[in-house]
This record gives sequence, C-alpha cells and structure tokens, in this order.
Amino acid sequence: MKGNLLFNLVFGIIGFFLTLLFSLTNNVFMTSVIRGLVSFIVWFVLAFLFRWVWTVISTPLAGTGFNDGEEDGGDAGTHLNLTTPDESDELNELLKQKPDAGFTPLNPPKLISKKDPEELAQAVRHLTEK
Repeated sequence: MKGNLLFNLVFGIIGFFLTLLFSLTNNVFMTSVIRGLVSFIVWFVLAFLFRWVWTVISTPLAGTGFNDGEEDGGDAGTHLNLTTPDESDELNELLKQKPDAGFTPLNPPKLISKKDPEELAQAVRHLTEK
C-alpha cells in the first residue's frame, strides 16, 4: 500500500483538533477530549480506507483480459497518446484558395408600416390609459 502510517496519523490529529475546537464551545473539557479521541480514530480509519481505495484504483489491472495484445502487459490503460495527424498542408491549401463568388452585402428589406398613423396613435393612447 502506498504511503505510510504518518499520513493516517496526520489525518487523525487534524480530526482530533477540529473536533476538540468545535466541541469546546458546547461541552466541558473532558467531554471534548473524549469526542476528539473518537474523531481521531474515525479520521484515522477513514484515511486508511482512502489510501486503500486510492491504491486499488491506481494499480493497473493484470490478467483481466484488458492486456490482450500488449507485449509488456503491465501498463495497459495507464498511458494516453493524444497525437493528431499533421494536416498543415491541407490547411495551407484551403487558406490559399480564393473564393469563387464575390462578396455581396446583405440587403434586408426596409420595414414599412402599412397602418394609418392616426390608428397607431390611438392604439398607443389606449395602451397608456390602462
């Protein structure tokens, strides 16, 4: 298992002091110390479980069928090769080409009201009265 007991002890001591400090505001000193010792044990065990889970997750799977075809067989799935093919020539050709059609700006139609201005004014007056 990776690491040593110092990691667990540090976690336990942190749990002890946190519990002691938060417990002192509501309890007497001896009750706070007892609760701190209980939290030391709980945090120590949690750190041990955390280290164990981390070790299980971080070790590569051996003999599970995932290593088929691998010559070394021990590090399948631990390396990721992120290379892309070189397409710089194709990109340069696309940049060199001139567009076939010329640029024509967008010419949207003008918005013209088909309503009578007096009718629009009456509608605005009616809406402002409510």
